[in-house]
Amino acid sequence: MEKVKVAAIIQARRGSTRLPDKVFLELSNKPLLEHVVNRLKKADLLQEIIIATTDLPNDNLIESWANSNKISVFRGSENNVLERYYEAAKKFQVDVIVRITADDPFKDYRLVDEAVSVLIENKLDFVCNNNPVSFPEGLDVEVLTFNALEVSYNNVISDFDKEHVTQYIHKNKDKFNIANIQNDKDLSFYRWTLDTIEDYQFAQKIYSELYKEGDVFLREEIFELLEKSPLIMELNNKVNRSDLYR
Repeated sequence: MEKVKVAAIIQARRGSTRLPDKVFLELSNKPLLEHVVNRLKKADLLQEIIIATTDLPNDNLIESWANSNKISVFRGSENNVLERYYEAAKKFQVDVIVRITADDPFKDYRLVDEAVSVLIENKLDFVCNNNPVSFPEGLDVEVLTFNALEVSYNNVISDFDKEHVTQYIHKNKDKFNIANIQNDKDLSFYRWTLDTIEDYQFAQKIYSELYKEGDVFLREEIFELLEKSPLIMELNNKVNRSDLYR
């Protein structure tokens, strides 16, 4: 594999309207953000993890947390998240960017490594596993080259596309070399992300059953638990899904 700098950039802010300050909600006595970081640390192909937060005073706490945990941090535009990614990638000289949202406490580091490998080995611009969807919501992985990020940044027009980092690529597939990782069977009806209090209750239950200090539980263990205790899914199965997963 050629020498390129691969980094995960985690978009994180405290100002969520549906579930304020969710990045610091605790699961097994650790903030959500810490679990997201720790799960990514297991990926073999990541050289760096960067938290990209906003330049609002409200997010000073995220910068402090990152500094005290020796995690790289970048601050930029609140609403133009694409610009925040672009400037963060430029500052830290990242060649391949793994886009991560800070509200997914079940991210699978193996999917991150797989997507990065597919992108680098096949000299692609963008690799994802959500177009079409087949993995649980919350296990999304999107990996792009700095060049693809720069093309998006230089050409994007709509506010929606500026807020959603990879939308320009999804809407302009003919301009990029793209691959989608498909699961063997469609499991996109599972909801494993954190947007509402019901999602938080679901995550609390999963963590109370599976989390062990210093270890990362895998998606197979979650499936096994939900098979044994299907009522857990009722905690958040009425939450409105994101458009991709409806």
